[in-house]
Amino acid sequence: QVQLVESGGGLVQAGGSLRLSCAASGRTFSSYAMGWFRQAPGKGREFVAVSSTYGGRINYAGSVEGRFTISRDNAKSTVYLQMNSLKPEDTAVYYCAASTSPLPGSWSAGYDYWGQGTQVTVSS
Repeated sequence: QVQLVESGGGLVQAGGSLRLSCAASGRTFSSYAMGWFRQAPGKGREFVAVSSTYGGRINYAGSVEGRFTISRDNAKSTVYLQMNSLKPEDTAVYYCAASTSPLPGSWSAGYDYWGQGTQVTVSS
């Protein structure tokens, strides 16, 4: 079992930045691939980014590539999502997720554990 707790969400103006954190507890953090997803009101859960175990491979959704950066600190059992040049369409609840697969990709069913989510609101 692993428990995930996100933090760092909030209200920001368009063009601004936020950094989300997801702290993990439980089994060895480095053995999990870690992903970020988001869900806007009335929409399904959308893939944002994933970092493989040890961070060797990283993938982003096209809508965030070049603006968002996923990173992980295995010593702190924490994964981060640095979000720059935020747009109103980035408004959503952001979730981190852990997978026992080395690189689970963009399919939410590939992840085994989820955090409770943190709200990000970008005003125009």
